[in-house]
Amino acid sequence: MASTFFNNGQEQHIRVCITRDSLVPPGQPFYCLSAEGYLNTHCCYTDYCNSMDLKIPSGLPLFVQRTVARTIVLQEIIGKGRFGEVWRGRWRGGDVAVKIFSSREERSWFREAEIYQTIMLRHENILGFIAADNKDNGTWTQLWLVSDYHEYGSLFDYLNRYSVTTEGMIKLTLSAANGLAHLHMEILGTQGKPGIAHRDLKSKNILVKKNCTCAIADLGLAVRHDSATDTIDIAPNQRVGTKRYMAPEVLDETINMKHFESFKCADIYALGLVYWEIARRCNTGGVHEEYQLPYYDLVPSDPAIDEMRKVVCDQNQRPNIPNWWQSYEALRVMGKIMRECWYANGAARLTALRIKKTLSQLSIDEDIKI
Repeated sequence: MASTFFNNGQEQHIRVCITRDSLVPPGQPFYCLSAEGYLNTHCCYTDYCNSMDLKIPSGLPLFVQRTVARTIVLQEIIGKGRFGEVWRGRWRGGDVAVKIFSSREERSWFREAEIYQTIMLRHENILGFIAADNKDNGTWTQLWLVSDYHEYGSLFDYLNRYSVTTEGMIKLTLSAANGLAHLHMEILGTQGKPGIAHRDLKSKNILVKKNCTCAIADLGLAVRHDSATDTIDIAPNQRVGTKRYMAPEVLDETINMKHFESFKCADIYALGLVYWEIARRCNTGGVHEEYQLPYYDLVPSDPAIDEMRKVVCDQNQRPNIPNWWQSYEALRVMGKIMRECWYANGAARLTALRIKKTLSQLSIDEDIKI
């Protein structure tokens, strides 16, 4: 076990051997049972953690995470998903979001908690992780994931409720690109982070903050890249995510699963669809369209893989970009970005960083303070 703790204000490191039955949970743990006051505790099966970097992780120290979950009072249910429920909770006089997984979804809970605790993941446009804990309510064990609470809810909810100004559109799209660029980026060095691909990007998995910028959430299906060995940290399933947002190479199973860049390219395709959802709601020249999901006019409300493949791969169709967008610089730029996110060839698509730069320039041209 490798761990970090403070002694008289000095950061101290400790490495000791512990027995397998002390690992939590059994198998491949991301933490061990350790005393209060210990931070960043790792368990290693090889080399006695000698290659482990001892640095303070994202989120709170593990013993604090346990205390947090036990002092949260649930207030109201605010959402449901395939994993379970999301609640608004009260903690220390403020609101937090609590994602509650059923015990049969333990692997999903464990994976999402693991991804959120990636070193250096914290970013203003990625949902802020607070704690992961399990809670026994007497009947069954609930698995909790506690994060920042954003009262506007998801981007899907927000766009259904409100139209946006040109400035609002640029703030939403630029902040989403910002978050995705940080997720995708590998940061080298001892305080570095691996590249991460989301694999389920959509308007329901992006939250809108009080300042009307985006925070990318729902990292349970994400994969991390180890550049030293050029491997991906879990064996990825061929097709995960939401069918409507699946890139053509995911729909027709031609995606190269061994190549991490492929997953980033699939994220970009989905980002382009999210941009289309936002841009349609932009109030330009007094005109905005009603909210619709991408491909609303081409597939049923819960499309099958085959239905999506026929439209996206066989017919090579994409959401409609109206001609009148050409008359307005911001919408013209948005339309161009979308087209360049939707190429059938993933490698030809824009990168998140390129999109971020283009939208930053647009915000300057439109004299928008971000």
